[in-house]
Amino acid sequence: MAVVADEDHEQQVKQPEKKKPESEDDKRRKKIVPGSLMKAIVRPGGGESKPAEGNQVIYHCTVRTLDGVTVESTRSEFGGKGTPIRHVIGKSKIILGLLEGIPTMLKGEVAMFKMKPEMHYGEKDCPVAAPDNFPKDSELHFEIELIEFSKVKVITDDLGVLKKVIEEGQSWETPREPYEVKAWISAKSGDGKVILSRTKDEPYFFTFGKPEVPKGLELAIATMPRGEKAVIYVKSQYYTESTLMPVVEGVDEVHFEVELVHFIQVRDVLGDGRLIKRRIRDGRGEFPMDCPLQDSLLRVHYKGLLLNEEKTVFYDTRIDNNGQPLEFSSGEGLVPQGFEMSVRLMLPGEVSLVTCPPDYAYDKFERPANVPEGAYVQWEIELLDFNTPKDWTGFSFREIMDDVEKIKGTGNRLFKEEKFELAKAKYEKVLREFNHVHPQDDEEGKEFANTRNLLHLNVAACLLKLGEHKKSIETCNKVLDANPVHVKALYRRGMAYMASGDYEEARADFNKMMSIDKSSEASAKAALLKLKKEEQEVERRVRRQFKGLFDKRPGEIAEVGTNDGQDDEATSENVEKDDLDNLDDQEERTHQTTAPPPPPGIFSQLRKLFASVGLNRCTIL
Repeated sequence: MAVVADEDHEQQVKQPEKKKPESEDDKRRKKIVPGSLMKAIVRPGGGESKPAEGNQVIYHCTVRTLDGVTVESTRSEFGGKGTPIRHVIGKSKIILGLLEGIPTMLKGEVAMFKMKPEMHYGEKDCPVAAPDNFPKDSELHFEIELIEFSKVKVITDDLGVLKKVIEEGQSWETPREPYEVKAWISAKSGDGKVILSRTKDEPYFFTFGKPEVPKGLELAIATMPRGEKAVIYVKSQYYTESTLMPVVEGVDEVHFEVELVHFIQVRDVLGDGRLIKRRIRDGRGEFPMDCPLQDSLLRVHYKGLLLNEEKTVFYDTRIDNNGQPLEFSSGEGLVPQGFEMSVRLMLPGEVSLVTCPPDYAYDKFERPANVPEGAYVQWEIELLDFNTPKDWTGFSFREIMDDVEKIKGTGNRLFKEEKFELAKAKYEKVLREFNHVHPQDDEEGKEFANTRNLLHLNVAACLLKLGEHKKSIETCNKVLDANPVHVKALYRRGMAYMASGDYEEARADFNKMMSIDKSSEASAKAALLKLKKEEQEVERRVRRQFKGLFDKRPGEIAEVGTNDGQDDEATSENVEKDDLDNLDDQEERTHQTTAPPPPPGIFSQLRKLFASVGLNRCTIL
């Protein structure tokens, strides 16, 4: 038996690997017939390696007839521009004879390829257009000098920008808009003429996203880490006007030699230019792996300034906090949102300057007495260190559930403070971690299931407050799929249905509550009363919108109602029973709704109105 198993395993190991799909170049190579391409070495090359797929090859090419007449050449002595050709094997469009012949050459080798027409521009469906007056039906000699070949990074799909790394960099982080960059830069044309000399005193300083370097150069530098040295090949379409250098007429491509000295991380945190974080001292570790992206306990020093002419300092931990740093837990709404978002993108030891708009600073947070309403602020922040909470590895079930209660408590506080996104994040974090928790007996299983259901319903409550009614309904369904008679889930889903204008579904959920649990009658009846008011309000709005349409006798002309602007006003504030589960399973707290639900769509309104006036069997003619 063991032998058979081994044989089966051996057969599985020997299964052939899936072949790569045949490329267009592979299909073209199949057309080569013996004698159509001949090679003679004029001058041997050096080394042992030869060009491979993905390598950039740089070569001079001179084409002659069999009796020695030059047809065309890249060499200046034969009438060419003196600029060698660059191709990327497997990427560039190239004649079939060179596609097959160049990979046989060594660096520095000069070879003569004798090609029949089907091996150059005479090939059927040749992907390269023949030059004007080129004898594509003739057998020709192609003299090739392979100057060099190397691995390159393709920056643009059209091969307009390529990068050859000369010296590897120090890390993997690379600059992007709107980073500030320092780099040594020099440039030559394709034929070797100097266009830009390397500056002697200081590296060139520029800001990503501004026209301070040619577009192709910026695209390539965006792939470079600190300390990397590279040659960047930029064709004319990417050689744009910039403050670095003017565009030189008649130059088809430019070769830049670049050494990326340093860059300053500048992040547009919101993506709209309002919340900007500028690193002014590097931290320890690698970005972003060593940043406090997860909820953590953080220690920071910071100085807050108003963006007025005096740059008034309104708080400094080193002065106003007896030299002690601020210590806070992220994800709990304990500091302004813009402050926390920026600190999460910092490394330990880093110092950053953060410019923050008022809605992410103190307009939605407890405002210091000396910070006026609507003020833009600037924080100079130093992240001293942070501690990430331990995961539940090695915890007993009771220790896990105790930790869950703490996290739920934080989420409940955030919900009461109307920080619904933060509260939802707390509940969802526990639900994710629950995927790795495995109760050991029935009692633990019951507690685990109940807690998970309550967390789902808390998420649903947050989604309802955020106006995401459909997601709130879907989250309630996760509980009802497992337990169709879960009263709190029916109540929460009914409220979400009501908010979305699905009144019949909401009524069904509230009625089902009462049929399942008599003790829920008070909540269900209050919800049904609110539902009735909502329906009456919808009917009132539609009647106002179609004023007189149903009030006239047959034959009378209805007057067109005018919208006096009140149709879109909020209705009188409704008090709803909205118990946030696990604050107190038995108590339902009441609070003012933050905003009335949006009115249902016009067709939904009409349908409900027609039903209310007995026209629910109308026929469309």
